[in-house]
Amino acid sequence: MSSYIDLKFINDISSRLTLFKKKGDYLFNFRCPHCGDSQKNKTKARGFFYRVKNDMFYKCHNCGTGQSLANFIKFIDPKLYEEYLLERYKRSAPSTPKPKFTNFKPVFEDKTILDNYKKISELDNKHPAKKYVKDRKIPEKHFDKFYLVDKFYELVKKVKKDIVIKNDHPRLVIPFYDTTGKLFAFQGRAFGNEQPKYVTIKLDENKRKIYGLERVNLTDDIKIVEGPIDSLFLDNCLAMGGADMFFDRVPPEQVTYIFDNEPRNKEIVKRMFDVIEKDYNLVVWPNDMRHKDINDMILGKLAISEINDIISTNTCSKLEALTKLNNWKKI
Repeated sequence: MSSYIDLKFINDISSRLTLFKKKGDYLFNFRCPHCGDSQKNKTKARGFFYRVKNDMFYKCHNCGTGQSLANFIKFIDPKLYEEYLLERYKRSAPSTPKPKFTNFKPVFEDKTILDNYKKISELDNKHPAKKYVKDRKIPEKHFDKFYLVDKFYELVKKVKKDIVIKNDHPRLVIPFYDTTGKLFAFQGRAFGNEQPKYVTIKLDENKRKIYGLERVNLTDDIKIVEGPIDSLFLDNCLAMGGADMFFDRVPPEQVTYIFDNEPRNKEIVKRMFDVIEKDYNLVVWPNDMRHKDINDMILGKLAISEINDIISTNTCSKLEALTKLNNWKKI
């Protein structure tokens, strides 16, 4: 019961914690509100909630602050702290033990089949694969999210033993992690004209092909695009994998779908109608939009702020979305 109450109050304050992310069932990461983390690097997040037995504690690996969840809540919101104490101890629950931080080492992910391959961030700046990623204008902070695999189908064979390898070739590999940071799929993107352009392999058939789950904040509004690379340019953004397009972990009004700008693509138009039917928000691109997707907009020298404005201005739902979509598909 105590763990349930702790998680309930963590959820209550999560929206006040910068870069809050769920790393595991009982592991959460965010920027430390005590020291503010790095003032130079706004992506640094070294504060953690973690569990010891049945209780949650806080530890910052920048300033060293360590305290019980109760004292953390007291620092954030004294009034909420009183509610927490009332809820936590109304059944005479035992006192919260003093945390021990000496050996605390959060684990984000297990060893994976990608461990023997180099991340793009580890390659020499002159390497063609790194040049390819740079040419796509992908922010350098995301370079460690991609791998170079020289023989892609050799990697696939480790998962699907029965495949026959004919013309193997290098691909850019994009890992898919779940909310706990566990690898459950990977996508190989062709560098050249190899077909198919994208190949997605599941390690766990029970998982839906949704990219970015380890980074998204489920308490905030969520954007969903088609491609993993596109998702890296937008805040709190996921990418759908084909048929696995509906994200039902949060209310529909909290989710905005952003499809590629292809009004002549019947499959995309069909999916957009499906989104409207299920009451999600939808971006219907303006008639003068000539770029195909988010990355194409970046390559076309649109600033992120401009793209966000376009998305915001053209987000709609229900009858308005239906009307706009019917006009858009005729372009």
